[in-house]
Amino acid sequence: MTSDPSLTIESVLNEERIFFPDSEFASQARIGSLDIYQDIVNSAKRDPEEFWGNAALEEIHWFEPFTNVLDWTNPPFVKWFEGGKTNLSYNCLDRHLADRGDKTAIIWEGEPGDIRTFTYKELHLEVCKTANALKELGISKGDLVAIYMPMVPEAAIAMLACARIGAPHSVVFGGFSSEALRDRLNDGQAKLVITADGGFRKDKIVALKSAVDIALSEGSCPSVKSVLVVKRSNNQVEFVSGRDYWWHDVVPNQDDFCPPEHMDSEDRLFILYTSGSTGKPKGVVHTTAGYNLWTHLT
Repeated sequence: MTSDPSLTIESVLNEERIFFPDSEFASQARIGSLDIYQDIVNSAKRDPEEFWGNAALEEIHWFEPFTNVLDWTNPPFVKWFEGGKTNLSYNCLDRHLADRGDKTAIIWEGEPGDIRTFTYKELHLEVCKTANALKELGISKGDLVAIYMPMVPEAAIAMLACARIGAPHSVVFGGFSSEALRDRLNDGQAKLVITADGGFRKDKIVALKSAVDIALSEGSCPSVKSVLVVKRSNNQVEFVSGRDYWWHDVVPNQDDFCPPEHMDSEDRLFILYTSGSTGKPKGVVHTTAGYNLWTHLT
């Protein structure tokens, strides 16, 4: 070790510095100070039902208002915003078209360096077309759609499209094996899989469609009727007639608008599976209104 202080590394494990934002940045913050934050916390502690009820009315668009904020008469089972009708896709897109339709909603850069952007209007159009494509492929309210994709804009579009028509979705990490995918498809009784020909990971192509084919081989996932495939990496894939469809063949030809399904607060929005490191993966259900509120508060 050197005795020269100029050549040593300063330890910052015990960070005591404070970095204050400038006034312009602070003026645009949703919570402008620690005092305001503490007032919000105290309000939530004093009357949680009143706090979350007011937050839901302020932050979410409702087709029909809820009649009861919280029902916890049968712990640990809980129901939030009973009687309310809403839609996450509508809340993320439609309600913003008038005042920010031409503003950028998504900025995306792919691993090879390709860049795509979507305004709210453009994203709304793509979501509606995709939602109508899902309907054409036989998906309706309540049907589970599995999303096994690389990090591309179509993944977000697919999630919003599912929410729009009331079809819960389940995102399965694109790095999982075909066996792991099969387990989740069967457990959730997925009716359709959205995937891509492949995805990029560093300088290699991950063959996602091939993994889906293996998962579905020999009728091992009987609930799956269709596979919708995004062309991403241009690697060669096999297609099963009557089951597999290219995204670019189906989605662009759809109508420009899809009406949002009026979803009950407690309807399933998506299922996210645990890793399965300590046993069989377990599907965790997230419901419509609770997750909708969380996304708008954060």
